[in-house]
Order: sequence, then C-alpha cells, then structure tokens
Amino acid sequence: MVSHSQVLARKWRPKNFGELTGQEHVIRALTNALEQNRLHHAYLLSGTRGVGKTTIARIFAKALNCETGVTATPCGACSACTSIDHGQFIDLIELDAASNTQVDHMRELLENALYAPTGARYKIYIIDEVHMLSKSAFNAMLKTLEEPPAHVKFVLATTDPQKIPVTVLSRCLQFNLKQIPSTQIVKHLKHILVQEQVNSDSASLQLLARAAQGSMRDALSILDQAIVFGQGKVDETIVREMLGAIDQNYLYDLLDALAQNDGAKLISIADIMEARSLEFDTALQDLAALLHRIALAQTVPQAIGEEVLERERIMSLAQSFAPDDIQLFYQIALHGRNDLSLAPDEYAGFTMTLMRMLTFIPENENNGGGIEGRGDDSPHLQDKEKGRSAPATSPEKTVVLHKNPSLNQSSLDWSSLIDQLNLKGMTKMLAQHSEVRTFSADKIELFVPEMHKHLLDNKYQDKIREAIEAYFDKPVELKFSVGTGSGQTPMALQQQKEQARQSAAVAAIETDPVVKQLVEDFDAKIIDSSIKPIN
Repeated sequence: MVSHSQVLARKWRPKNFGELTGQEHVIRALTNALEQNRLHHAYLLSGTRGVGKTTIARIFAKALNCETGVTATPCGACSACTSIDHGQFIDLIELDAASNTQVDHMRELLENALYAPTGARYKIYIIDEVHMLSKSAFNAMLKTLEEPPAHVKFVLATTDPQKIPVTVLSRCLQFNLKQIPSTQIVKHLKHILVQEQVNSDSASLQLLARAAQGSMRDALSILDQAIVFGQGKVDETIVREMLGAIDQNYLYDLLDALAQNDGAKLISIADIMEARSLEFDTALQDLAALLHRIALAQTVPQAIGEEVLERERIMSLAQSFAPDDIQLFYQIALHGRNDLSLAPDEYAGFTMTLMRMLTFIPENENNGGGIEGRGDDSPHLQDKEKGRSAPATSPEKTVVLHKNPSLNQSSLDWSSLIDQLNLKGMTKMLAQHSEVRTFSADKIELFVPEMHKHLLDNKYQDKIREAIEAYFDKPVELKFSVGTGSGQTPMALQQQKEQARQSAAVAAIETDPVVKQLVEDFDAKIIDSSIKPIN
C-alpha cells in the first residue's frame, strides 16, 4: 500500500538520467557533453509544466559535482549527490523568477557568483521560469553571461522562451523538452503502482495519462488523488468519477449516429448526457481527442496500438468516414467548444455542434467512400428508400437486380446487391469490405481482408444475412472468412472510381486556360486537395 507521508511526484522524482522518461534527445546531448567534457556555461531548458526541466537541472548539477568526477552517471551516494537530492547543497542556488523578478535580488545573486564554490567543483544557478525576470534583471544577468567565471554554470528553465531577450538566448545552449507521450506515462505509472503494491487496470491508467496532457508530474499528482479517492486501488469507474471524464461509449455512439445520418439518435444521446449531468465542454474536448485518434487510424494505422482503449471501435469508425470528414468534424468540435460560452446554454451549444457535423456530411456520401458524384456516363442504381444515386460497377459487369430475383444467375454483382439492401452503419461497412468467394442457389461465401476482420461481429453478419433473405425471399446461408480474393471489394472499387474522378478533376483544372494564365501571371500554385469533382 502506498504511503502518503510523501507524495508520489516527489518520492519518484528521477535521481539520474537513466530514470527519466520521454526526454531522450536532451539526455543524449547532455550525456555526450559530460562524457567529452565539452561543457557550456549556460543551458536553457524549455517546455510545458511537469516535463522534467528542473529535474534535469538537478541531475546535471550532480553530474558536474559528483565526488567521483564529472560524469553522466553520478554515483548518488557521495555527500554532493545526497546533498543535492535533499536540497541542502550550498553551491546549488535555485531561484524561482516568478516570485523574484527584481533587479536588486538578481544583482546580489550574480555578485556571489564571482566567489569560488564553497567546497564543490562548480557553483550551479538554476533559475526557473526565467522569462518572468524584469528587463533590468535580464540586463544584470547578461553581464555575467557575457563573461562567466569558469566555476559557474547556469541552467535556465522556462515555459515561454519567446519572452526571453535574444541577447540572453544567444548565449545559451537551448533544449526544448517535449510533452511525454501517453503510452510512456502509462508505462511509468504502472511501474510505480507495482512497486507501491497498488492494484490498477489499464483503462484507468490511460484515463490518468490522457488527463495529464503530457506532464509526468501532473500524472503522478492525479494518481495520488486517484489512490486516495479509490481507497487504495485505482480502477476505471473511480477514475472517471474523479476526473469527471465522459464515458467514451457516448462519443462512439454519437459518431455511429453520424455515420448513419441519424439526427434523432444524435439528439437522444445528447439528452441522456444532459440527464446524467455530463460536462459538455469536456465532451467536446474528448470528442476532438477521439477524432484525432480516428484520423491517425486512417493515415497511420500502426499508431493505434493493441493497448489503446476501444481500438476495435476506433478502427471501425476510421472506415465509416472519409478522412476529410474526420478533419472537418475535428474543426467543428474545436470551434463548438470555443463557442460554448456564447451559446444560449451548454446543451444548445453542444447539440448545435452535432447538428453542424450532420449538416456538413456530403449529401451523397456513402459511409467512408467520400463524396459520390456523377463524373461519367456509367449506369447508376437508384436507392429506393432515399432516392439518391449510388454508383454501379463497370457497365460490362452490371447485373440489374429486381425484387425477389433468383440466386441462380450466372454472376452475382455484390456491389449492386449491397446498394439495394438498405444496410446501415457498421453492417454496411462489413458488406462493403467483403468480396464474393463463391455462391450458389442458397449459399453465399464472402472473403473479408485481414485488415478489416475487426468488422466480423456476429451481429453485423446476422443483419446482412437477414437483409439478403428478405431480398431474395428465401433462406440463404451466409458464410464469412478472413482472406483475400481479387481485392476488388465494393469499397475498393468505389475508392478506385473516386480516385479516377479526383484525378480527372485535378487534370481539368490544371489544363484550364484561365487557371494556367493565373498561374503564369501571379506565380500561383494549385492546391490539389482543394479540388473536388462536381456532382
């Protein structure tokens, strides 16, 4: 059980470079400098709160003053190392510039810098939030930086390097510390909890890491609260309650409703969220984060690791929308959150944001296939329920299907059949990512590519079978297996066609005489991504 005599952020503060998480580029540079004895007199560490700026500064101070000699691996046991760890090293001067902005204090500090260390190798000045110093204080510091005593090292830390005068910046070696990835935070929290003998689950640690927003110190502080809140254990339900985190299922359900163009369901889910007093500001923040993960799944699928919460649903939603729709939804979520305070009330602002997303889904979008338009003279089948055009396959392969036809046709046009089954959401996605393997009078076998096997939910398979049986008015055995035939699934065919239409649209713009003249006269550039085929 964790002892609360010392908070985790302090107890588990790294004491050497090897224990640091997430700042490998800075550690490598400092290690090389120490090993090669190529030391600068002033270092600037910049980065957001809690990413390790002052921790690195203190470890660096130990590395310079360890009694074993200047080293990248201080012993941690000598009087210099232990004194620095306990904040009692007389030649390590730490200053918080946020509360010591005055020039007189800085002058006094710098006058002392002229004197040799009391018993150390170097006198180290760590100035936190250095950008808060007054202009006069910076000028006083500048004189010392221009002609630094050999025994003095400055380590400056800031969350806002833009406010530091260029004259000071130019005299420092600068390192930008990055926000720590959630995966590394989760790994570190898990390691600590094992050592502290505190039970936890993966979902709760991911929620804590997400809430920390790249700050390891914040992650440990929140973890401390979670342990107290959960009376010695950390689990998802307790952490969600503590953080006020939105149940992610609501967000996935909202996106499923969007994929189905179901406005009534969108509002119904929002009503449930309001009834449970969920924060709509947090909901839009979490929705934007989810849309970001979906965009990653669409462009860099390997970035969504097996350990990611709700990975299967993320990958499914990545197939449900065109990439440009996800980008648009992301922008709408951000703007909706910014405008929330201007709305008549938060419920109105939240639901208006959802309706805006629904409104901007292209009218002829086909669940992940992008904007569908007539770009050629190929035949189109009419969706009887919605009265909109859906693309048929190439003319020579098109088989016009009628109500209650026989399965004893010479070929089965799977794309055309899907268009007439009126499938929705994930069920339609499974059908679109399937390819006919074999078929007979009462049996259809389908291939599903390995990358889309997550769609093989029994519920979706049953819905497709029921729709086929209703269409042919007879029992039909439907069998799915993971594999690859020609690769020409309805979705692949649709994407090929859209790519061809997009290429044709770009070519038409590039060869347009007026456009060519504009490019020539104004040295203009055509942005291909802004060109869309006209329906």
